Amino acid sequence: MRRKTFDALLTVGGIAIAVVLLIAGGLLTWANTFVNHEVRTQLAQQQIYFPPAGNAALASKEIGPFLNQYAGKQLLTGPEAAAYANHFIAVHLSEIGGGKTYSQLSTEAIAKPNDAALQAKVATVFKGTTLRGLLLNAYAFSTMGMIAGIAAIVSFSAAGVLLILAALGFWHLRRTPRDAEVLPKLGAATPAPAEAI
Repeated sequence: MRRKTFDALLTVGGIAIAVVLLIAGGLLTWANTFVNHEVRTQLAQQQIYFPPAGNAALASKEIGPFLNQYAGKQLLTGPEAAAYANHFIAVHLSEIGGGKTYSQLSTEAIAKPNDAALQAKVATVFKGTTLRGLLLNAYAFSTMGMIAGIAAIVSFSAAGVLLILAALGFWHLRRTPRDAEVLPKLGAATPAPAEAI
């Protein structure tokens, strides 16, 4: 195969891959922007605020170390949603249910249908578990958005490298002799080395 043909194929292939990476980077950037906007909008509509500084809950060793940094702030991001779900709601649910899950409490409530206190506890734990799950979904989506943003940066960077390599390929293509081969034919005469003088 002629060297010029080989170089042209590699260069055009590099440009094609760069175009695909640019498109992928654009779509990943859109995904990152869309997910972050939706998570923030949905969380803002819930009007959830962290306990203010000095609140007794923040003095708790199960809650304080994780939520003091957000004291009094409105919950608006995925990491904040995870912190609130795992270190505020989960702690209170454990206290309300005595360490039992909603499923365990519900089973007890079915066996004791006339126990009003147990029925109320089950209802509260159900609502808290549902809110916790929704907040953790927001966290999961925000994490996917962050990953999409990182992937977009990688795609754009790789496309940039390929475009530079393609430009160098075109430059090399212009300098390659027309009759040069990629692999010299076997058995072709090779020039004898010049004798040292």
